[in-house]
Amino acid sequence: MNLQALMKQAQSMQKNIMDSKAKIEAMNFEGSSELVSVTMNGKKELVSVKIKNKDTLEKDDLEILEDMIVIAVNDAINKINKEINDKMGSQAGALSSFL
Repeated sequence: MNLQALMKQAQSMQKNIMDSKAKIEAMNFEGSSELVSVTMNGKKELVSVKIKNKDTLEKDDLEILEDMIVIAVNDAINKINKEINDKMGSQAGALSSFL
């Protein structure tokens, strides 16, 4: 394989990776726990927080609610990471075979 063909293939792979990254960044991912639902974008930025059953919450429940928010945010981040691995894993693996 000549160098020019290798460079062209690497550029094509880079474009595919960038396209996949842009698609993932445009997506929204929802994470949830018993009391909380969160939405994050593919850039791992928190977009919204929804508290479920907020009419039934008492002040003592705030600590539990804080924990539930953490669980929901981490759930959304895990979904983003899975999408990145699903979409870009094969491309990243192919790229590493050239290095």
